Amino acid sequence: MTVQVLAAAKRLAERSGWTLTNLELQKILYLAHMFHLGRTGGEPLVQGNFEAWDYGPVHPDLYHKAKIFGSDPVKNVFHGLSDLPHCSERQIIDEAYSSLGNAGPGRLVNATHRRGGAWDANYVPGLRHCIIPNADILREYQGLDNAA
Repeated sequence: MTVQVLAAAKRLAERSGWTLTNLELQKILYLAHMFHLGRTGGEPLVQGNFEAWDYGPVHPDLYHKAKIFGSDPVKNVFHGLSDLPHCSERQIIDEAYSSLGNAGPGRLVNATHRRGGAWDANYVPGLRHCIIPNADILREYQGLDNAA
């Protein structure tokens, strides 16, 4: 089951006590998406696409919803969204928060900007709307698995 990106972001933000910034939400959600792709053989975690922006992988729907907070923590702008049911998608989002919720922006950026990774392969400086294909994200995950 693929979930709405805003519902997934709401879950992460709630788990943090509403302390995560837009950048942190983006990076943790991207990494959760990557691990979901890897664990399920290519099934996406969230609907839509991540794009390769200057500051890393960004899901535009989430960015536009949360950009009003700038670099401050994102508060509850997810009104009207149902909570995620208890499912494997919710579990992986919870795992991602448990592992990465206190990582801080620097570590998260380093994790999503790997040389040769999916973001790096699709990033074109100054160009907007460069989709990071799920196949590239899956290949990065598989490379991580082989490097371990």
